[in-house]
Amino acid sequence: MDNDIKTSAEALEAAAIPHLHEVHTDPEQTAPDASAIKGSDCPKSPSRWAYERLILYIQNFEKTLDNEHEVAMGFAGGETGVIRIEGMGYFDPDIITFYGSDPTGAKTQLVQHVSQLSVMLRALPKQMETEEPNRIGFRLAADLDNADVTS
Repeated sequence: MDNDIKTSAEALEAAAIPHLHEVHTDPEQTAPDASAIKGSDCPKSPSRWAYERLILYIQNFEKTLDNEHEVAMGFAGGETGVIRIEGMGYFDPDIITFYGSDPTGAKTQLVQHVSQLSVMLRALPKQMETEEPNRIGFRLAADLDNADVTS
């Protein structure tokens, strides 16, 4: 917690700066450079609400999967198709982003406005080179429990 005294203008400026947060199955994967982004005590944005709710849905869906399947996501309203979920994030106030790979293995990123969010969770066979399936939902939930996602 920051104990610096701020002027009204500084407090308003800090509240206006967007926040970026992402978690990936690959610990080497990094988010875009957010070094200039400051935290604030603002209420949750629509993107953060959507992000946290999606985590709950994904985690709940993953609980139903056996060791031979991983969660993937299908997107409505376009030719996006299905991606294996390898990362997810939000960018305040209204953007959700999904990272993964398509059925051909091509690297994929979808950036979507929260008002357009319409997803279908799907079970795909896990990638054969991995011993255990990736469980991104549990990784995302653990991150919410262990970190301040506003900074």
